[in-house]
Amino acid sequence: MSQFLAAAGTAAGPLAEIVITGDLGRPARLTVADLLARPQHAAEVAFECATSGVQHHHFTGPLLHDVLVDTAPAFDPARRKDRLRFLIAVHGADGHHALLSWAEIDPDFGRAPVLLAVTLDGTTLARAGAQLVLPQDRCGARHISGIDAIRVDGGYSAWA
Repeated sequence: MSQFLAAAGTAAGPLAEIVITGDLGRPARLTVADLLARPQHAAEVAFECATSGVQHHHFTGPLLHDVLVDTAPAFDPARRKDRLRFLIAVHGADGHHALLSWAEIDPDFGRAPVLLAVTLDGTTLARAGAQLVLPQDRCGARHISGIDAIRVDGGYSAWA
């Protein structure tokens, strides 16, 4: 069984929740059901895994950008292109984590179609938790299963 399917799980228990914090006007706590209520996008992904070869999966879920915009990141309108200094840290319940830049997911810049996947190959992730999916990545290293926390941080500025 692939690592992605294993992470989907079927064990009974409490529904997984993502806590979204950081430099935000509206921090949030979201379940997969909350994410399912948003517009859904689909991605066919082929990950080249060093240990198990190429894995093909179908994911659906809202775009990470759309979810985070609703949390009102504290962009400073007085600072030109302020949103470019923001970083997004995504943490999984298993300890895996990934870091993205806001510019990477922003439609005005990188426009990467990064998903907070709520289904994997037609199976709900309600109990296992949403998964971070970067369809443009060749390997699944930034794929995070069972997301439990996302932090949006605008504190980076090498020239502040």
